[in-house]
Amino acid sequence: MSKQNILQLMNRYQSEFTDMAKKIWEHPQLAYEEEYASNLQISKLEEEGFNIQSHIGGIDTAFVAEYGTGKPVIGILGEYDALPGLSQQVSAIQEEIVSGGPGHGCGHNLLGTAGVEAVIALKKVMKEEEISGTIRYYGCPAEEVLSGKTFMAREGVFNDLDCALTWHPGDSNMVMNMSMQAMVSVKFHFKGITAHAAAAPHAGRSALDGVELMNVGTNYLREHVPDGTRIHYVITNGGLAPNVVPDEASVWYYLRGASKDQVDQLLTRVEKIANGAAMMTETNIESEILAYAYETLPNEQLNELMFENMHQSTALLFNEDEQSFATQLVNSIDQKVGNETSLFGSTVDELLPINFQYKRELSGRSIGGSTDVGDVSWITPIGMISTTCAPVGVPLHSWQATASFGSSIGYKGMHLAAQIMSLTAYDLLVNKGKVLEKAKEEFKRSTKEKQYVAGIPKETGPPKGAVKIK
Repeated sequence: MSKQNILQLMNRYQSEFTDMAKKIWEHPQLAYEEEYASNLQISKLEEEGFNIQSHIGGIDTAFVAEYGTGKPVIGILGEYDALPGLSQQVSAIQEEIVSGGPGHGCGHNLLGTAGVEAVIALKKVMKEEEISGTIRYYGCPAEEVLSGKTFMAREGVFNDLDCALTWHPGDSNMVMNMSMQAMVSVKFHFKGITAHAAAAPHAGRSALDGVELMNVGTNYLREHVPDGTRIHYVITNGGLAPNVVPDEASVWYYLRGASKDQVDQLLTRVEKIANGAAMMTETNIESEILAYAYETLPNEQLNELMFENMHQSTALLFNEDEQSFATQLVNSIDQKVGNETSLFGSTVDELLPINFQYKRELSGRSIGGSTDVGDVSWITPIGMISTTCAPVGVPLHSWQATASFGSSIGYKGMHLAAQIMSLTAYDLLVNKGKVLEKAKEEFKRSTKEKQYVAGIPKETGPPKGAVKIK
């Protein structure tokens, strides 16, 4: 009966959280600048009787909201940062709200709001039924630059969790039992000697030459890396004018791999190439790590429980208008690119799936993309799902995704995710020791009891202000 109480509560107050997600969608802010979303969520959680700790890990927009006492301690992870250049109306044609402005093309307006919705409903039932235990909502900034949770983890804020639950807006209702890639974000800065490029080129030492030779060497490295490895870069500073030998130049790399150990090895090799390029050009080289996320470590015990609670949640249904909007969004995508593959590599018949999936064949596989949820998954067992918030074929980080995540399609998927997380956390609180102990045993086997160490160096603090994404 208590689970039914949770669902009734959530259905009763659904409009409040639709409004919260809509407001965050209408006020998109980039990584480390998410004051609007952070303050809005804190205000609501304080009103509901949660204790708030703010400025976590030295980040102005990071916070933890807690209710209850004792064990188990269950965390629900939320995010709320937007992406640059994805401002968009809820429309099937590209219409910016603010020219060049940010937008929620990854659905973080939904992601964090579902967590708030889940813990508030759970708290009401815990209080009514006098259930012991502690629930926490983690307001996590800067996931899009893959560092917010790393800075928080470095401060130990996840260390006493018994487990954590999270989700991500997607194009299907499924358990995330595959692993996302580890990734390091690193900039290389070359310093040389400026000179007149025509009158005295011999007097110069080109920092840009260093960058370009490094990129050539790295491109040759692509032949000798494990399958699935990804190397991306952009030149962020190539000099000021063609007739001046550049004395400063920089290049920004993302290196991805199936595991952090794999990325560690790849970074070592790329650093050797950078040092070689500096030696060839007689320039100096410095590097700075901006983010260093672990691969995600799925927990089958928690995922199984979340899958069970998918079937106990309110059925997800989409009306004719939503089906029509979904069709228009998919038809707006360049057909040469193709739009038949879902966000997670599967194909389905309908554009807005309502069925629940647990693709066991994906267990142990690494898929493209990365998230700083990976760091938390190496500290405590994590259960993770996806729900239908956009039609199949609409890619994340697109204007079509922004439009869908600001529509009723996105809000319906968000409420489903909130229900699944709340019901799952309730099971973990009431059935203490059963699933949790098995989840912890699995976690120990998966990690081989390897201690988590944050990849971002201790001397590197969180940035102040927005971080642009390339």
